[in-house]
Amino acid sequence: MPSPFPGMNPYLETPTLWSQVHTHLIVAIAEQMNPILRPKYRMSMEQRIYRQNSNNDSLELVGIPDNVVFSPSSKPTETSSNVAVASPKVQPLAISLPQPETIKEWYLQVKNVETQEVVTVIEILSPKNKKSGEGRTKYIKKREQVLMSLTHLIEIDLLRKGEIMPMNIDDTIKSDYRIVISRSDRRPKAELYAFNLAQKIPSIPLPLQPEDEEPLIPLQDLLHSLYEKGSYDLAINYQKQTLEDLSENDQTWINNLLKQKELI
Repeated sequence: MPSPFPGMNPYLETPTLWSQVHTHLIVAIAEQMNPILRPKYRMSMEQRIYRQNSNNDSLELVGIPDNVVFSPSSKPTETSSNVAVASPKVQPLAISLPQPETIKEWYLQVKNVETQEVVTVIEILSPKNKKSGEGRTKYIKKREQVLMSLTHLIEIDLLRKGEIMPMNIDDTIKSDYRIVISRSDRRPKAELYAFNLAQKIPSIPLPLQPEDEEPLIPLQDLLHSLYEKGSYDLAINYQKQTLEDLSENDQTWINNLLKQKELI
């Protein structure tokens, strides 16, 4: 079943679904663009891994962890002994120890196959990137490293909630969603695609090296395709699920749209 929304489906932004959508969209972009980019370029899926201390909100970048395989515990060998052992007076209590949480962030890189130069980085924002705290701080630091380099940056924000990324824009420019394209040779200037819930997600150019034509990334088509392939219609109950932070106009528009599609 296709998505009932012409653009971004706001029900996909819920925490229970967004991590799946994020990963599926990363894969879909790579699969769509690689046949177009070859043989000069290759788009690869990359991953940052953080370890979060369970006692606070601190994050430590740990990279790609080693695969550790533990052998099954061997059964202790029974031995006989004539030595009398006194029962301990203090019995141990069953407890649990705080474990660090592992957080993974997927992103995309476009590399020149011959030189292995990273030409473009594509980031799809997660809730942790848009929430005040160390997760946002870590991401902004990585973002600044790209912006100070010769690598282009595409930053895709399909989440209505949270703080937008730092950018110099007019206060009158309000939108639900944003895509920023920062070409290395035009900084600090960048392109902002600002769109709202009722609008289609724009197809965006993929900046490469100056001599190469920029192919379009069809984000709307890819999102609609992954909605169907992932059977997200079975994961969303449009009759019972509610959305937060909607204006009265947006809520009315959504209700009318879902009624037309006979989903409520």
